[in-house]
Amino acid sequence: MSSKDCGSHGHRRRKIFRRIFAGILIFLLIVLIIILLVWAILRPSKPKFILQDATVYAFNVSSPNVLTSNFQVTLSSRNPNDKVGIYYDKLDVYATYRNQQITLRTSIPTSYQGHKEIDVWSPFIYGSAVPVSPYNSLALSQDQATGTVLLMIKIDGRVRFKVGTFISGKYHLNVRCPAYIQFGSRTSGIIVGENAIKYQLVTRCSVSL
Repeated sequence: MSSKDCGSHGHRRRKIFRRIFAGILIFLLIVLIIILLVWAILRPSKPKFILQDATVYAFNVSSPNVLTSNFQVTLSSRNPNDKVGIYYDKLDVYATYRNQQITLRTSIPTSYQGHKEIDVWSPFIYGSAVPVSPYNSLALSQDQATGTVLLMIKIDGRVRFKVGTFISGKYHLNVRCPAYIQFGSRTSGIIVGENAIKYQLVTRCSVSL
């Protein structure tokens, strides 16, 4: 076989490889375009969260600037999408006061939420002898004296969306639920134990991704 024939065979092989590679790229591009079109048409909406109630077992401020608290909160989440499911890969719930975290994070088990489904969770969140800033300690004492304390129940999580067999990457979920607690006013809550009061809130939460 002459060198000319070898060169001709090598050229044909390279040409075939280029065609195969180009075909794979075109196929992947078509798949990507289809996924983007489906995603754009369906337009997945954020889940809707509601803080239904909060049961206060303990909420004590002591010197020097230390807070001990124990709550049980009921949160509901609704998937508003008709054709999109939601994977909750991580959900951590905690409470803040004037942007300062006052409880430990409580993890909610991972779950999948189908179309139009509603999930309800009732986690306990608590903090034992948590140091608070002097400014917040003073403000908290003043709020308690007036009878109303605004806490923020927050959820920090990771979610994925499922469209058919396609599952998106992870999105950072931030949920903020204002909780107006009327301390010292048992008439605004339901006594559920010797030292526990349950407050019906039904507060809509802000959700961002």
